Amino acid sequence: MAADTMSTVASIITQTLVYSTPLVFTALGGTFSERGGIVNVGLEGIMVMGAFSSVVFNITYAGVFGVWTPWIALLVGGIVGMIFSLLHAVATINLRADHIISGTVINLMAPALSIFLVKVLYGKGQTDQVPQTFGYWEIPGLSKIPVIGPLLFEKTSAPAFVAILVSIIAWFVIYKTRFGLRLRSVGENPQAADTLGINVYGMKYAGVLISGFLGGIGGAVFAQTIAGRFAVTTISGQGFISMAAMIFGKWNPLGAMGAALFFGFAQNLSIVGDSIPFISSIPKVYLQSAPYALTIIVLVLFLGKATGPKAGGKTYIKSK
Repeated sequence: MAADTMSTVASIITQTLVYSTPLVFTALGGTFSERGGIVNVGLEGIMVMGAFSSVVFNITYAGVFGVWTPWIALLVGGIVGMIFSLLHAVATINLRADHIISGTVINLMAPALSIFLVKVLYGKGQTDQVPQTFGYWEIPGLSKIPVIGPLLFEKTSAPAFVAILVSIIAWFVIYKTRFGLRLRSVGENPQAADTLGINVYGMKYAGVLISGFLGGIGGAVFAQTIAGRFAVTTISGQGFISMAAMIFGKWNPLGAMGAALFFGFAQNLSIVGDSIPFISSIPKVYLQSAPYALTIIVLVLFLGKATGPKAGGKTYIKSK
């Protein structure tokens, strides 16, 4: 019984990491954008483009790059996401468009564009399964640690540990580097930052482009670990859940990571709830809706109390 319990707990932890990883990357992206004063509601659309481009790359070049294909596809998804986020940056920074409207346009455009391209490339509404996936990894040495090893480091998700590392790096960059100080100052008071010689527009662009890169990686991870292919329903709300994680984490990379792990756990329960004794009695429809219900609850409870960057969502005009 003890072995079965250990196996069940290990499976829950592993799958929680798998479902959390796309949310962690995307929430970190949203944090960079909003720290620079640009609200990026278009994270959902950016994830869609990252997922689409990574799957196409995986299918096309799996025979060339072998087991490294998913990792290279992550970078491809990130680059495509960054290019796509450039539309949001130009609209909000140069054209002074409303941030919410611009992000909504991104979210509406991405699924339509990606499915159109899928039909052009493959002649159907969805791609085939990706030939190469991340699979499950065993971390040498650490997997031999009693109790903790089998739970965390045996048959685990390598991208999850990359996401945790990136979260720590993002925290250091935002709070301990000159770039991070300038980014935060632009998000709090761009006029004051401008008088100190900081390139306000340049920092805002940097925040949005980093957001696009990490959001694209989030979509690429989801497509290659959970979905296994691309269709119009591949990304269905993960971008908005990532925004909720960012707000729940108070625009702090480590807080966003923790909140993303929480939402990933909720998503995992909706899938494996049947195998957990004290949860299996709950109707499946409630478990499946739990991540989205939690997202709404978190936004209702914390959005009013959480204080984001003061200049977030406000258009900055240099002449003023």
